[in-house]
Amino acid sequence: MVVAALTMSTALATLPAGPASARTSAGPGGPAGTKVVDGRTQPVFSYQDAVREHLMVQTPFDSDGDGHKDRAAVDIIRPKETRQGLKVPVIMSSSPYNDTVGRGFEAERKVYDAQGAPVKFPLFYDNYFVPRGYAVVDVDVTGTGRSDGCMTVGGASDVAAAKAAIDWLGGRATAYAADGSEVKATWSTGKVGMIGHSYEGTLANAVAGTGVEGLETIVPISGISSWYEFARTNGAKHWNGFASYLTTALDSDPPRKCQAVRDRLQAGEDDATGNYNAHWSERDYIARPVPEVGKVRASVLAAHDINDYNVRINQFANWWAPLAERGVPRKLWLGRYGHSDPFDWPGRRAQWVDTVHRWFDHWLYGVRNGIMDEPRVDVQTGPTTWTTRADWPSGTSSVPLRPGPDGSLALSPTSGTGTFTDTKLSEADLTADPSASRPGRLAFLTPPLRTGVRLSGTPTADLRVTLDKPTSNLTALLVDYGEDERIDWNRNEPQNRIHDGLRGLDEESCHGAGTAQDDACYQQTANVTARKPSEVIARGWMDAQNRHSTTTPEPLTPGRAYQITWKTLPGDYEIKPGHRLGLVLGGTDADFLYFEEPTGAKVTVDLGGSRVTVPVTAADGLRNSLRR
Repeated sequence: MVVAALTMSTALATLPAGPASARTSAGPGGPAGTKVVDGRTQPVFSYQDAVREHLMVQTPFDSDGDGHKDRAAVDIIRPKETRQGLKVPVIMSSSPYNDTVGRGFEAERKVYDAQGAPVKFPLFYDNYFVPRGYAVVDVDVTGTGRSDGCMTVGGASDVAAAKAAIDWLGGRATAYAADGSEVKATWSTGKVGMIGHSYEGTLANAVAGTGVEGLETIVPISGISSWYEFARTNGAKHWNGFASYLTTALDSDPPRKCQAVRDRLQAGEDDATGNYNAHWSERDYIARPVPEVGKVRASVLAAHDINDYNVRINQFANWWAPLAERGVPRKLWLGRYGHSDPFDWPGRRAQWVDTVHRWFDHWLYGVRNGIMDEPRVDVQTGPTTWTTRADWPSGTSSVPLRPGPDGSLALSPTSGTGTFTDTKLSEADLTADPSASRPGRLAFLTPPLRTGVRLSGTPTADLRVTLDKPTSNLTALLVDYGEDERIDWNRNEPQNRIHDGLRGLDEESCHGAGTAQDDACYQQTANVTARKPSEVIARGWMDAQNRHSTTTPEPLTPGRAYQITWKTLPGDYEIKPGHRLGLVLGGTDADFLYFEEPTGAKVTVDLGGSRVTVPVTAADGLRNSLRR
């Protein structure tokens, strides 16, 4: 393999002028000290000689009902100088992947020596940050890895494992060595930053929502903020049997150990109705009875993919908005791939590592490096193009577009009706040839746009409909009709190292120090693109009987007209000049409502009472494009 060693450029960010931007200083105590140059901690500690240890931290839950409170497995790597009095902050991940599916693009797992001490930590965090004066702490979610108990799929006991580790690092909880002796984190400053992708990012959100003391910052990557909205959208189901699937995939213990817990999770999900209930409320980190997001004291560096349909982008957006309302310090990277990590975004790895480095230096070491003075948002606008923005969404105005009986999508209200039947169609069928009549969908198009338009934020579908049955699944799609080279985010071919629009290469880049058991080198990636005639840029779903409440369905009276309004998923997308914006309405989306059965209802849409509202920049440009 070709190994390309990358060094972090100090010119990647604009640093504040004066001595603070280029100082060298001793660190926060200890004979060895830490070193800061150009606003970044420097690799002055030995990775090879670092302390590596395995502990069990006491939690307050007995998730498996065996009469003993769970203990969570905690693996630690820290500079050897912490044995002589150096106190360091912690970068923590809490993961259920360590002994099953693995972590990162290369599916890395933990490795232990014969004495049970960790010798390999997944991902680059340990390799990169331990030499710079951090400890890295890796927690196994309850019921996974070496932890006691059972997974509860985002439930309180899952969250408690990571929170207990943070409490232990702050001197407020108890941990034990293999011989049963109590161990104290005398080397910890008590300051912690959590980071991780998917379930790991989810737990970062959840633990921040507890308001735990010492959690100074989180870096949630593709994290969930509401498990209900992961499995459902407005009562329409994306999943049946999700808890059973996930616990089986991620828990390597004998099935009988946690079968009773899995049965409770299955009942709580209530697949028969798709309704929100107490089970989902426990796993809602935004709007529980006492809103969790209101307790967040940690700063947030979030990352998400616009085309992530595993953890859909509303999971980030619905978390981001209340953080903004509360003035929580925050920063954002938005990519255009599937369910991926910015570390694997082609051409952006060095910038991501440097951003995370300066972020942790600022929030955990107090380094004044200008990270909070930069534009808040980095957005990928095309396969190889990026831009920065002051915020997200920003600079947009809402433009209502009206469907017409001639298939037009225009500014002015129209009249007439259109009908479709709630059948199960793929999105390829729903969006194909919008000029053709199909019984399972209605399609409407703008004229070719004279100028480019950027959609940023959350569109809203507002339809006046009449059904001939008590309910129907409803789908609204916004589509960019126009040929272009786009990231093929839905392409997954593991045998070819293709995942989520990324292809793994033989070349590697290295980020940090390594040992024979744990190197710091990872496959580089390349874009997987395809030239396509159209792209769905926003999707929204609704079970009509949940139009007012996801808790209590209200069946419709056949033959009576109802106004039904729902939000699509948010997005950020540039529609090029000459392209056309389309609205497609249908019933059961086979690609995303896989577990739903169509009702067969006939849906009559009153076009005069219907519209889609689109948040765009340069709204006048869109209006002028549509005026003929």
